[in-house]
Amino acid sequence: MALTDEAIVKIKGMITSGELGPGDRLPKEADLAARLGLSRNSLREAVKALTLVNVLDVRHGDGTYVTSLDSAHLLDALNFMVDLHRDDSILQFFEVRRLLEPGVAALAAARIGADQLSALRQLCADLPTDAGVEELVANDLRFHRGIAEATGNQVVCSLLDGISGATQRARIWRGVTQAGAVERTLAEHTAILDAIQSGDAEAARAWMTVHVAGVETWLRQAP
Repeated sequence: MALTDEAIVKIKGMITSGELGPGDRLPKEADLAARLGLSRNSLREAVKALTLVNVLDVRHGDGTYVTSLDSAHLLDALNFMVDLHRDDSILQFFEVRRLLEPGVAALAAARIGADQLSALRQLCADLPTDAGVEELVANDLRFHRGIAEATGNQVVCSLLDGISGATQRARIWRGVTQAGAVERTLAEHTAILDAIQSGDAEAARAWMTVHVAGVETWLRQAP
């Protein structure tokens, strides 16, 4: 194991064991390096790496702290990597959506609140049948985000935020090139909401699969 990797593992162990918690300040570099049996250079490189993935926060003139470690903060690093994806990897993101979002819809069927359901219904009602492509895609992104929020699971919300952003360009292109995009989207959103409102997790799962897979299928066949 490389020395920097060893340093990362040891700092991670201090956090997972509870020795260091969210908001805690790390010991001084010299003291921590001696305690962990590491060189100061290896420790410094490990701190840089853990800072990049939002585990540590280096405050110049103050010290190094463990971040809040909340899911949204940690997954910002994933969102950054998603932003760097290449166009030829877009189908992989749709595959992830197809695997993840039907389960999210099923969970929402068991957990959604009345106000959340009402807000999603209103979102559908606010989309005019002559909506432009950008308006349609923005509405679709809010719809999927709303269903994720209905699960009460912040990790799910953060994951879908990153993945959905990566697929936005393809959804816009489909809206431009395929007729009836608004009507089809509204019909599928309504079917998903009907299943969620009735508490039918399997129907919600099935309709979400149809909804997400439709774009993926189109993309596979598109020139």
